[in-house]
Amino acid sequence: MKRRFHKPFVIAEESDHRFVWLGLDEADAEKGILTNQYLVVDGDEAILLDPGGYFVFQRVLEAVSEVIDPSKVKAIFYSHQDPDVTGSLNLLLDFFPNAKVYVSELWTRFLPHLGAVGGVDFVGIPDEGTDIPLGKSMLKAIPSHFLHSPGAFTLYDPTVKVLFTGDIGAAVFPVDEWYLFVEDFDSHVKYMEWFHKRFLACRRALDKWLEKVKGLEIEVIAPQHGSIMQGENARRFLEWLENLGPVGIELL
Repeated sequence: MKRRFHKPFVIAEESDHRFVWLGLDEADAEKGILTNQYLVVDGDEAILLDPGGYFVFQRVLEAVSEVIDPSKVKAIFYSHQDPDVTGSLNLLLDFFPNAKVYVSELWTRFLPHLGAVGGVDFVGIPDEGTDIPLGKSMLKAIPSHFLHSPGAFTLYDPTVKVLFTGDIGAAVFPVDEWYLFVEDFDSHVKYMEWFHKRFLACRRALDKWLEKVKGLEIEVIAPQHGSIMQGENARRFLEWLENLGPVGIELL
């Protein structure tokens, strides 16, 4: 893959509230599958979503610094425990010293094994989810258990109507192909289908999550892997999931 660096980009905003994609350095595929990191800013506070593994940390830190002083990052949200989400944990204490770490309460005793031996202010998210305050706004952690982690959450930002979906919505691109926004949903499906059928645990878990997000006003779906879906493509994605059929253990 030829090296292309993409700068941070505001994907949704309302007054002093911004939902920012934190760029991408395609050099050496960032040492693995491409990942998206996001920063939500409300006034002079921010929350960092799925900051990623060791190899992307420098790029993420530089991107955050372009948007806000890292000391203003008050929280870090982990959708689940995978290393491409949490692998930079041992660096966070030095660069985001004022941040609480929100993660499923299932993982608060496991994550210190990544090398963070002390000082991490973990906030265990209960299975039913929680609200996370940010400035004058409130974000909602919505359970997405078994999609694919047994302790997973998506995060809804009602101010700008963005749903951060973690691994739900992931796309796996071939070498030398990538785009930030989905423009042709029908063509994009081929990059999503294998991942969703292989990594999502079962249809029941998927249907439970779809029930939880069905009543939300969603203008943007922002996954941890793959491409962002806006407007009609966001709605088509949820419809696609409803009609995806069996997944995970149901395919054995």
